[in-house]
This record gives sequence, structure tokens and C-alpha cells, in this order.
Amino acid sequence: MRRTVHSLLFAIPIMLLTAPGHPRVTAAEPVGIIFDTDMGADIDDALALAMLHSFEDRNACRLLAVTLTNPEERATPLVQIINHFYGHDVPVGRATNNKPAKSGYLDTVALKDGEALRYPNPGKPDAELPAAPALLRKVLAAQPDQSVIIVQVGFFSNLAELLKSGPDDVCSLSGLDLIKKKVKWLSIMGGSFAKIDGHDHFTEYNIQGDRPASIAVAKDWPTPILWSGFEIGIAVPYPGKSIEKDFGYVANHPVADAYRLFEKMPYDRPTWDLTSVLVAVLPDRGYFDLSPAGRVTVEADGFTSFAPAENGRDHYLVLPADRRDRVVEALIQLVSQPPKSK
Repeated sequence: MRRTVHSLLFAIPIMLLTAPGHPRVTAAEPVGIIFDTDMGADIDDALALAMLHSFEDRNACRLLAVTLTNPEERATPLVQIINHFYGHDVPVGRATNNKPAKSGYLDTVALKDGEALRYPNPGKPDAELPAAPALLRKVLAAQPDQSVIIVQVGFFSNLAELLKSGPDDVCSLSGLDLIKKKVKWLSIMGGSFAKIDGHDHFTEYNIQGDRPASIAVAKDWPTPILWSGFEIGIAVPYPGKSIEKDFGYVANHPVADAYRLFEKMPYDRPTWDLTSVLVAVLPDRGYFDLSPAGRVTVEADGFTSFAPAENGRDHYLVLPADRRDRVVEALIQLVSQPPKSK
């Protein structure tokens, strides 16, 4: 029988929540989230970040940090602009490797009204920000045990670096032991677990962006992982009409402006990254079903294979057709929610 996220509530993570020696985390306590993103590659990263800020305004999560895997020089300023727009002071970590992913929507940081920048960068220049792997160690070390969910929606580079990191001045634990101690589970947008356009050997972008890192994380990550495959995001596109109608509560909105710059309006865009955020913060609302437990392996060519296994580390999301409209509506409401500060 296919199990829902609500009925399973991630059988393995729930054991972590109730294990002896660990404080029980209740629904009333906002979950700590680290958002690891390749901001700039696709507009869904910006929409997903807006969702996290809306969740924080609802006291459903605490956005502990945003770490980037895209070293494009406009990516960290856009993250800082969005964070500032929502009124939340969030640490940002810069990418340390990978080729820059350039996208027109990063031009949001250069939009002007007359001679003045529409969205001046309220934060530090990229070069003055901490490296993402170092920020991951610092933030994790400061959190209660088994309390953090990492949402990874970009390349696997930062998590691979975290895995292989050693003790430092911030924490005496290795990266592997730090993850085991602090991370509850990992929500990944990556891979594919269904036929895509009739092809059953689809290699997905986030996996391919840093394939050695993807292979390493899939092999060695020590906590439960929930995978949102490519097929989930394409099933629930974000409607362009929401951008046109739901963001008029302010004269200028950086996420709406970014969406308009990414492609010619009007258009609908798959919500790949948003689905990983939704299930990370609201795993008990029945938006998705889950696969059986098993193990995901990233093959040498970047293909993600899944082998069922009793008490396996991994699950992937399954979206029944009759829940698609409900998921889309949830995404619209969260992305377009006005910040408390406005």
C-alpha cells in the first residue's frame, strides 16, 4: 500500500524526534531550516525563498541560513535583497566552486527607478560573506541536536564539502558527525523517479551540476533523505497569473520582478524547488505520498536509481493527480503572502 507523508510522517525521522535523549519537537515549534540554493539558475529558487520567509512569518519555521552553490556575482545580492524585503536577518554563505549560472532574473539587483537602484543591496559584498561550507558548520553547531532540516535545491557541492570537513575552531566534530548530531533530515530537489517525456533514464540538472558531489552525498549522507524528483515540479507549475494579480500589495516586489525578468510574460513555471520546501515545513499535511523506503544511488552518468529496502534511508515524493490543485494553491498562497513588515 502506498503511504502518505501524513500517515508515515517519515517513519525514520519520527523516531529521531522521539528517541531517548532527544527533546520532542511539537507542531507548535518552528522547525529550523537551512536553504541551500543555486539562486540564479531558475526562478523557482526565488519563489522557494519567498515561501520560507512566509513560513517564518507564520511561525512555522526559522530560516537559519541561506547557502549558495552559484558563484555568479549577482546571486548573493539577490538573496540579501529578498531577505531584507521580508524583514528577516538571515546569514548568507557564498559559493566556493562551480561555474556561474547566469540568468536574466538576476538583473533584478540592477533595476532602477530613475537614477536610483530599486533594490539596493542591504548586505555585504559577495567577497565579504563567509564561504557556504564554513557557514553550514557554524550554524549547525549552534542548533539543538536533531533539530535542523536542510533543504537543498541546487548543486550538491556544499553538502559534499560539509560531509568531508574536519574539526575546526567552531566545532570539534567532523562534518559527518556534525550532521549526525544536528540534522533531522534532508529534503532534496534532485533526480527523477518516473519517466520524463517517455524516457526512463533522465539525468536531472541539479545532479549533473556537480556530479562527483552528487554521488558522494547520495552515498555517504547519514540522515534520512526525502527526494523531490523532476517529475514532481513539472506536475505543479506556478501560474504566471498569480504574479500579475497577487503581488500588488507593494509597488515593487523583488520576487515578482525576478519572475518577470526570467521569461517573457505570461508564463507558468514548474515548481521544483518549492515542493521540497513545502514538504520540509509541512510534512504532515498530506500534500504528497511517499515511495517505499529504499536507497537512492547516483550513477556515474548522473542517473538516480532507487532500490527498495526495508528501513532504507531514502524516500521520494509521489504526487497523486487529485492533489495537484491543492498543492498549487498552497504554493500560490505561500509565495504571494505579504510580509509582516509590509
